[in-house]
Amino acid sequence: MYLLSGELIIPKDAPDDLIRAAGGVVTRSLPGGRIEVACIYREARGDRTVPQGKLDAGETFEQGALREVLEETGMKCQVVRFIGTTNYTHRKGKPKIVAYYLMSVDYGEFSPNEEVDVLVWLPLEQVRSHLTWDRDQELFDLVLQLPEVRALAS
Repeated sequence: MYLLSGELIIPKDAPDDLIRAAGGVVTRSLPGGRIEVACIYREARGDRTVPQGKLDAGETFEQGALREVLEETGMKCQVVRFIGTTNYTHRKGKPKIVAYYLMSVDYGEFSPNEEVDVLVWLPLEQVRSHLTWDRDQELFDLVLQLPEVRALAS
């Protein structure tokens, strides 16, 4: 996998059954410069994570991330930058790659939906311990190292 003109490119020799997905680490700034991150709870999966989902046909990873965040959180966001990817075996046994983007909220409001039951806004220092999956925690370690986040957090 590599970035070309800002878009994640999957090698041609990737498995045929590779599930492509994208998501966002959604942030908002509060008065005083504090940053919070949107974390979701999915009762059906019993996990606490960040918004993500499978790409639709013809979608880029960035387009899919923006759409999934909107569908799962009700929030229209802007991409700040690419964060990285997670790779794992999906619960149905297929390989899966998820590309994540750091995002900031433009507008919107969360309402529970068929995929997400609860959304909480957490301060940066509480996010990692809140996440269920090790892969999400490792991704969040990358977020904390981003210059855009470090500048806002200081």
